[in-house]
Amino acid sequence: MTDTGATGAWGFTDDRGAAPAAVRTPGRVVAYVRAGAGLLDLGVTPVAVYGSAHDGAALDPVKAGELAAAGVPYLGAGRALDEEALRSLRPDLIVDVTYDRKSPYALDEAVADRLGVPLAALSVGNELSLAAIIARFGELGAALGAPAVSRPAGAAPGPGPGAAPSPNPGPGPAPGADPMASAEDVLRAAAARSDRTVLALSGAGPDQVHLARPHAWPELARLQELGVRLLDPGPGPGASWLTADWEHAATLNPGLVLHDSRAHAVGPDAFPPVGHARVAPWNPETPPSPAAYARFFEDVAAALQA
Repeated sequence: MTDTGATGAWGFTDDRGAAPAAVRTPGRVVAYVRAGAGLLDLGVTPVAVYGSAHDGAALDPVKAGELAAAGVPYLGAGRALDEEALRSLRPDLIVDVTYDRKSPYALDEAVADRLGVPLAALSVGNELSLAAIIARFGELGAALGAPAVSRPAGAAPGPGPGAAPSPNPGPGPAPGADPMASAEDVLRAAAARSDRTVLALSGAGPDQVHLARPHAWPELARLQELGVRLLDPGPGPGASWLTADWEHAATLNPGLVLHDSRAHAVGPDAFPPVGHARVAPWNPETPPSPAAYARFFEDVAAALQA
């Protein structure tokens, strides 16, 4: 929420219940890569982004969305971040994600505390639907001055109109555009015509693979709601993944494999065939914006029909 009263103060309550505040709308935002790519899609350009423990010295192009094209600099992995480099950017807000609604995922909150910069963390965990996750980022974008965009079907209403123009306008969708609705229609129709079962996974090496539990991933749960026949890997340890060998993956007999396309995961050129399944990319850290998920849904629809 924002305060547009006489004081001009700005505030927003994040998904941990924290309420970062500023004397004015933040115009210099530093964000975790996923959050920054989502905000850029919504019309707010970060001054820089940082990675997670999975990331290295170079920006993962799969996670970056349009950040590189927009010239947004990458500061490196969050846990090894150069605090002086961050301080030199004079940020007035840091935006991260959270999976447990308690702690930011990629940056130690003590860093923000030492710099005296407020930090907002938005949930991307499975306690929220995909529509709700996207809506929350839309609310933050609007609070930062992004132009209004249509919310996904089923999302909670966002803040009302009247936000000031973005101080850092990005390449966001045109006001009123709703790319999610049309992409979901395309995917629903493709799923209805396809009898392929789908297995989502993350390659860990030649002998090991992490098999996704569909209910643990909001975008996979949404695929199921749209009629995609996602496979559960079966009982065993792990709330989000079942770690197994590639032989177990093959026994599930998927018709389509959605493979983790991030830089740290083993890709299909390096993992063994999973039966006779076709393969298509899946980014488990897709930017939380309507445009990014619309592209993912359209890609899945095309893979189901290939």
